Amino acid sequence: MELTLDDVRTAREVVSRYLPPTPMWSYPVLDAAAGATLLIKHENTQPVGAFKVRGGLNLLASLGDAAAGGTITYSTGNHAQSMAYASKVFGVPCTVVMPAATSPNKVAAVEGWSADVVLAGENFGDAEEHATKLAADTGAHLVSPGDTPELLAGVATLYLEILEAKPALDAIVVPIGSGSGAAAATIVARALAPDCAIIGVQSSSSRAAHDAWRSGEPATRPNRTRVEGLATGRSFDVPQRYLRGALADFLLVTDDQIAEAQRVLATKAHTLAEGAGAAPLAAVLANPGTFAGKEIALVCTGGNASPAELVRLLGQG
Repeated sequence: MELTLDDVRTAREVVSRYLPPTPMWSYPVLDAAAGATLLIKHENTQPVGAFKVRGGLNLLASLGDAAAGGTITYSTGNHAQSMAYASKVFGVPCTVVMPAATSPNKVAAVEGWSADVVLAGENFGDAEEHATKLAADTGAHLVSPGDTPELLAGVATLYLEILEAKPALDAIVVPIGSGSGAAAATIVARALAPDCAIIGVQSSSSRAAHDAWRSGEPATRPNRTRVEGLATGRSFDVPQRYLRGALADFLLVTDDQIAEAQRVLATKAHTLAEGAGAAPLAAVLANPGTFAGKEIALVCTGGNASPAELVRLLGQG
């Protein structure tokens, strides 16, 4: 299924029934620190605290009877809440498999939307394996966080909002875990703003998507980042198909650079971002020559900072 701008506009009709557009603001003190004009797209204001809820709503609307037996997915956090929220909206049972070490706060957030949480394995890959088996055993509909086109189409609605408001942007910087957000951005930019560069950013401690994009081949890499929203150890085929042809660049930053960007957002932009949501700013601050003097949208993909992140943030302060 090759997604087009028409698919994204159709998804917006679904998403807009449940969610208003999110704000996009600039902050003069932040601009001065970055040496560029930065527009922060505040997906951290979504009801689940992250952008992925757009994809969940679009997917559940499209499944119809296929979701009658419920949905099963796997996640380290925000996709889990997205599927739980959307499944509750559509009255469909939802099970989410999460790594055993997932924080109780994240488990409680998913269960708060009436989903069942199964803790299994040490990492994202283990959770995926368990969810796949569980779906086969129960007949529930298995949802891949990365390789599901309907999720991409829903997520792409946020880039419609960005580029309809600011069609002359020089660039949009997007954090990449599975790559669904950046892939969605390329679909919209190609149609509405071909001169706007879509730039991905990932943690250097979990670089599977980056290396797959560079090589043109699927990649599996050590998954060692402490940034949960970027913690994927393999590339996903569907996002990579879009990224290979349209991503202008793919940058790596360290976990410490991401943590510093979280502090900068908190102190200069009144914004509490989780690590993944701060990764775009980390890329801008780490590459001043690339972004100097430009007008750039940064997607703050989420605000679900864990207690450990908050402790680190306060410690930096």
